[in-house]
Amino acid sequence: MTKSEEPEYSGEQRLRQIPIRFLVPNIVTLLALCSGVTAIRLGIEGRFELAVACVILATILDALDGRIARALKGSSKFGAELDSLADFVNFGVAPGLLIYMWSLSALKNLGWIVALALAMCCALRLARFNVALEDPDRPAWKINYFTGVNAPAGAMLAMLPMYMGFLDLLPPGSEIAHFVLIYIALIAFSMVSRVPTFSGKGIGRVRREWVLPILAAVTIIAALLVTYTWEMVTFAAIAYIAAIPVSVVSYVRRKSAWEKRVASGEEGADDAPGQAGIDTEDTLLGNDKT
Repeated sequence: MTKSEEPEYSGEQRLRQIPIRFLVPNIVTLLALCSGVTAIRLGIEGRFELAVACVILATILDALDGRIARALKGSSKFGAELDSLADFVNFGVAPGLLIYMWSLSALKNLGWIVALALAMCCALRLARFNVALEDPDRPAWKINYFTGVNAPAGAMLAMLPMYMGFLDLLPPGSEIAHFVLIYIALIAFSMVSRVPTFSGKGIGRVRREWVLPILAAVTIIAALLVTYTWEMVTFAAIAYIAAIPVSVVSYVRRKSAWEKRVASGEEGADDAPGQAGIDTEDTLLGNDKT
């Protein structure tokens, strides 16, 4: 494009300011990215516990950025793209490198291939999400399910052998490299699979009488996570794996019921295509993903 062909902007357009509310979610996303990249550096230095803690921190920040964007009405296409790129680093590259340095390096090239597979499957998972943004025919009830294991959960599951190693429940990573190899391959496959998993998106509001108990529970869980970090994340990862068969059964039942309503012409407005939202890694469209 020549200079004469460049669009001309008025002084008002040049001086137009961007509200702070659009910056805050992106700052949180960048903080998550910094945490993920720092995890790689700590892994190279052999400080694996701190490295894994940085990935966990990135997961927490990732869960907040989209919600902050919606709360501040600061969602943007730029934020959504930045969030997706940060997710690839935080939940694909960082966990893959950490698990390779902790265990799979003992298998040399074979271990590296599986570590690469984890990162590549995370990228494919995110790409599938981006394509799903354009799907106008998604039934509303599907908002309750992800297609495959989402990226943050996949990263947390991939590092389960490391949590158990920190608790001395497993031998050093190099001694169980073959077991870790098979496990990571399964996690990578789960991210690009069509297996439905619970998303929790259908929980939009809670009854007033449940507010205080929920706040108390969140406070207790946060305290336990800080005090018994590896025990809590190990329990969470195992509980997530145990919930997958339940989510599959629930999905099949709801799909069957929905298909019967459609066949009988009883499909309600709440099941209309295009009203279901988007299968994200952690939030709905906006600064949101995942």
